[in-house]
Amino acid sequence: MPPIETLPPGSTPRNQMNPGEDLYKFVVRVDSVQIPVMVRDASGRRVDGLLPKDFTVLENGNVQKLTYFTTDPFELSVAILIDTGMPDIAVQKVNQTYSALVGALSPYDEAALYTYSSTVSQVTEYTGKSENLTLALDQIKVVRGHNNGPAILSGPMSGGGPTVNGAPAGGPTIAPVNTPPREAHVLNDAILRAALDLSKRDKTRRKVIFVISDGRELGSRASYRDVLRVLESRNIQVKAVVVDSGALPVFRQVGKIHLPLEGYGDILPKYTYATGGGEVRHELSRNAIEDAYTEITSEARNQYTLGYSAKATTSSSAYREIIVVVHHKGLKVYAKDGYYPTPSAR
Repeated sequence: MPPIETLPPGSTPRNQMNPGEDLYKFVVRVDSVQIPVMVRDASGRRVDGLLPKDFTVLENGNVQKLTYFTTDPFELSVAILIDTGMPDIAVQKVNQTYSALVGALSPYDEAALYTYSSTVSQVTEYTGKSENLTLALDQIKVVRGHNNGPAILSGPMSGGGPTVNGAPAGGPTIAPVNTPPREAHVLNDAILRAALDLSKRDKTRRKVIFVISDGRELGSRASYRDVLRVLESRNIQVKAVVVDSGALPVFRQVGKIHLPLEGYGDILPKYTYATGGGEVRHELSRNAIEDAYTEITSEARNQYTLGYSAKATTSSSAYREIIVVVHHKGLKVYAKDGYYPTPSAR
């Protein structure tokens, strides 16, 4: 047995904390809030060179003291969502831009590939190797979009049988009713799936959902409001390139009107503005689409990043509104509208 040292009553061994002190110790936690910010001038060009004193951040109307500021580029975790429910001519045009999409990512980024139409599929896990992403993109080139042109509901190709002077030959018959199938475009579900997967990636990376679509939303189980809450509670940005008919000005105006069988056409801009992703790119040509890839990833990587310490909460239901002000005239700021805090344990 080793020697046992006894101590006088009421004394404490050296280098040992008094156990009673733990009864009076409490920890006050605060939430660290980070805000990626993009600033543009009146011509739409990105503005660099601003300093912390050029910004003011308000949370629920209260000015916050900045504790963090950097212009250093961030490594990205990117969820690429490709809409395969577009017309086939649009799908094939997007297929031709995949090499530019891979080239827009840096060697330090990681990306996962998803496709969606009536359902959502994850094609690859997150990978930082461009050859893996290239292989996956090559594999989905065999996927075809839906038929171009309206469905044939009458005429000699409709299957209604021969007619004489417009009347069915051989007596009255009931002509079949050929209703075109309802096409689903589960954009909300696709963004939700990508957001939940992105939330598991390294916290030091900037998380971006990159959507390539005609912008239609129809048939999702998840609502826009519920998906936006997930994005705002996990600090995820949505960026998008809208192609095909969604890029035409006349269709953008029609898309603001909800038609029962056509769905919504203005959901993507709502996501991008609310999460600080800036404006949606509406592109028609292959070259313009490829240029948009480079611009979007560069912006996501090189934003200003502001940070402050907010009061912790035990509830995740209290939404906090954020306003970022730049003290220079003629500049436009893109930052997330707000966030849902992560509850801290008591």
